Formats: sequence, structure tokens, C-alpha cells
Amino acid sequence: MRDRLFWKLAVGFVAVLLVFTLILGTMFLSLFRSHTLELHREELEAKALSISATLGDFLSGRGGMGRSGQGGMGAYLRYLDELAMADVWLLDTQMNRLTAGHMNWTTAQENPLPEAGEEVARLALEGQLNCNQDLDTQKGSDFVLVGAPIYGSSGELLGAVVLQSWVDGVDHSVDQGLSALGLSAGVALVFALLAALFVSYRFSRPLCQLRTTVNRLGEGDYSARTQVRQRDEIGQLAGTIDILAQRLAEVDHQREELDRMRDDFIANVSHELRTPVAVLRGSVELLADGTVDDPAEIQEYYGQMLGESRHLERLVNDLLELSRLQNAQFRLETAPVDLRDVLRDAARAIRPKTAPKEITVQLSLPEQEAVLEGDYGRLRQMILILLDNSVKFSPVGSSIEMSLTQQPNGLLLDVADHGSGISPEELPHIFERFRKTSSRENASGTGLGLAIAQQIVQRHGGEIAVESKQGEETAFHISFPVKADVGE
Repeated sequence: MRDRLFWKLAVGFVAVLLVFTLILGTMFLSLFRSHTLELHREELEAKALSISATLGDFLSGRGGMGRSGQGGMGAYLRYLDELAMADVWLLDTQMNRLTAGHMNWTTAQENPLPEAGEEVARLALEGQLNCNQDLDTQKGSDFVLVGAPIYGSSGELLGAVVLQSWVDGVDHSVDQGLSALGLSAGVALVFALLAALFVSYRFSRPLCQLRTTVNRLGEGDYSARTQVRQRDEIGQLAGTIDILAQRLAEVDHQREELDRMRDDFIANVSHELRTPVAVLRGSVELLADGTVDDPAEIQEYYGQMLGESRHLERLVNDLLELSRLQNAQFRLETAPVDLRDVLRDAARAIRPKTAPKEITVQLSLPEQEAVLEGDYGRLRQMILILLDNSVKFSPVGSSIEMSLTQQPNGLLLDVADHGSGISPEELPHIFERFRKTSSRENASGTGLGLAIAQQIVQRHGGEIAVESKQGEETAFHISFPVKADVGE
């Protein structure tokens, strides 16, 4: 439980707050005490100056030197400690402590001036307003001493006044400030703990969801989603995991599709091989055991075996050809090719098959060059596959039209015939492997020709489509993209 991020974040928040409170308390204690002592010294200096100015007026006679004046000064001096709220010493220029009698100044020895006050008094008798802070070892408390000179009306130095104040009140103020700071820190700690728990929960909950989703993905459940919708780094991570899950689902679907296609391929190959192998085996067995002894029948069996062997050879070659074209590592031998030359060459090569059915191949080619980057032999093979397919299903005396036109983004090749057409049910599947009709015209086909043609077109970056109506013409439309620099 201690290893959970929730508690780590919560403890981290509280630890940071405690450290911050400790640092803040230390700084507060230092600054507050220093500031309070400074204010205390300034207040004590102001009192010392006020007392020195008042005594200067009394001693110079401006306060009245009659009985009322003397009595007023006496009362003032008697209650001076209470008025100043501090211990007060009055000193003459000889460092003697003075007190007021009825008419005269006399020395007094009670309540002697502390040792630290002698230096303050000496500096005051030199005309300096000064202060000092020291520690009373007996009381264990700090005190502040302030000395101020007393000047007469003519500016002559008459004496000095020394004030002593204990800083117990300062310590009490500091203690009160620390108590307030501690109380505030405690309240802040409670709120910070609540905030830490909330933030920790907001962090840990989506992370737990991410962990659950990743575990499900690891177990093969690619339908799992994080269900986290946040506009922060965790939300971005959740979105990435969801994208990964979607792509894994797509890959899994493709894998299943490939497995199905592989199984279908194996089944199709087995079916295609079964018939010729069975014919070959039957013919060989008949010839081997001497069942057939008529020379004419023997020659007939030899011809049948030769035909089946050629069919097997064509099937194996087509399978190898299709496998090469589907391999991404297989590279075409590309070069600038004028597609008009390829069409003329293919039209000449198909004549031996069109002649017996008196089929004519009509070409419609542009006057300007139709150059693309391609493999001449593969393009010729693709066109021959389409022409051979058209010848198979075209009636005697019909025609096959091939037209090439320039398009804004490339070249468009159309190959059309006037044969029996393709049924709507078969039309979406004509480019699949081993997909062929069971008609008499297609008895020698392997069902791989159009799949090979499609692969050649796609390897050249083009697209192939077909339009057909049963009993009417069939038209293949092949589009090739052409780069501008190739045409030039």
C-alpha cells in the first residue's frame, strides 16, 4: 500500500508543506523579532529625546523656576519612570546620577546604572544619541539601553538621560506571532492534505485505468479503451493508448483476414492441383500396367499428360509471379516508358490468339508521347492479360478497343470488349486469386491473371477498375499517375 502513487503524492505534498512551514517560521521569527526590536528601540529613542528636551526646558528656566515650577519638575521626575514605562537615569556631565529635591540637585546611589549603560551614558555626554542591547544574566532576559544628551537653552550640555527597557514584551509578541503562524500552518496543513488527496486521486485514478487497459491489451482484448478524457499529459497518453488499441484491433483483423486468405489460398491451390495430378497419375498408371496397348490411345494419353503438365507449369509460374509482385522487397526495373509503344507491342503479340476468332484489336492513341516511370515488361504483361481475357470471352468476328488518353493528373487506359460480360455477383470478386468462371472458354485459365494484372497496376501507383453488364461489353479502366518531370 505504501508503494501506491496515491500515498506517495499525499506524503510528498505534506512533507513539502512542513518544510515550507519550518522555513517560513524560521524566517518569520528572525524578521519579526528584528523588526519588533527595531520598533522598540525607535520608540525608546523618541521617549529619550522627549525627556531630554523637557528637562532642558526645566533646567534652563523656560518651564518656570518658582515653587510651582520646581514642584512641577519634581512631580515630573518622580513619575518619570511611569511616564516613560522604563527605568530612567539622569546624569550630569560628571557621570553622577541626579534626582530632584525641593530646590537643588543632589546625587543618589540607589539603583545604580548598569555597566552597559555607562558606555551609553558616555556617548550621550559626548552629544550622541545612541542605544545598546545586552543580556541580563541574572534575569535571563534582554534589555535595551538608550542615551540622549540634555542641552540647555544656549546649547550647552547639561547632562544626559539614560532609559532602560526590558524586551520581555518583545518575546511575548514574538510568541504570539509564532502561535498565530503555527495555527495558520495547522489549518493550511489540513487543507493541503485534502488538496493532496484530491490531486493524488486525480492522478492515480486515470493511471489505474491506463494500467487496466494495457493489461487487457496484453491479454489480447483489443476492444479495451482507457475511457480517460483529460486535457493534459495523462490524457494525451490515454489517447495514444486508445490509438494503439485501435491499430492493434485493425492488425488483428488483418491477421485474421490473412489467415482466412491463406486458408482459402491453400484450399484453392489444392483444388487446382488435384485435377491435373489425378489425370497425370491415372494416365501413368494405365500406361505403366499395360492396360492401354493401342498406339493411337497411347499417343492420346501422352498428349493429355503433356497438356496437364503445361497447365501445372502455367499455374506454378503464375503463383510465383503473384508472390513476387506482392512482396514489398521485389523491385521493378523502372525507366521512362512511352505507354503507346507498350500498347502497340501488346497488340502485335496477341495476334496469334485473335486470328482464329477473327477478332480485331483497335488502338486509339494520342499524338504526343505518353511517358511514365515504369517497368516495360510488366506493363506489357498486364495488357496481355487483359487482352487474353477479352479474347477468351469475345465472340467470333468482334473487336477489342484499347484507348489511351491524357488526363490532368496522368494517363487513362481503357480496354473494352463485346463479349458475354460479367454477372453482377461475380463483378466485385474478379481480382481475387483463383476466381474464375467455370465456362468452356475459361477451362484452361488458372484464375490468377487478373490478380497479377491488379498487382502490376498497383506497383506502378495506379488503379484498375472494371465495368460490365452481362451479355454486353466489359471495360477495364486503368489510371496511372505521371510526374511532371517524367513527361518532360
